[in-house]
Amino acid sequence: MTVIDAEGLIMGRLASVVAKKLLDGETIDILNAEKAIISGSKTTTLLEYKTSITMGTREFGPHFPKRPERILKRTIRGMLPHKRMRGRDAMGRLKVYVGIPAEFKGAEITRIAEADMNRLSSNKYLTLGDVSSKLGSKF
Repeated sequence: MTVIDAEGLIMGRLASVVAKKLLDGETIDILNAEKAIISGSKTTTLLEYKTSITMGTREFGPHFPKRPERILKRTIRGMLPHKRMRGRDAMGRLKVYVGIPAEFKGAEITRIAEADMNRLSSNKYLTLGDVSSKLGSKF
């Protein structure tokens, strides 16, 4: 079981590394999902997420989540073959949390160097918690 702290990590890079590890059969828990970083302009990023949410409803069309842990899980799902048995099994081995639950207080937490925020070339970024709160989530 691998425990990853998402604080200060770029969400897309984190998602691609986690997707590869899930397909290899690892069980992964991600903590502090609201502190993951989305690179890019604030206005463009918010506009893209708002259009994704208004595109569909729960009954029809694609449903897009507003909570930060569900957005991160959905991003990872997009990098897996989630319609096949292999991808469904991989998604079953993934758990994403907001903050740090009590059961992980003494656990060994790993950081992913490829997804570190220091790789950003500019200071244009948003945290996943900011995006989620702008979309109307109360987490």
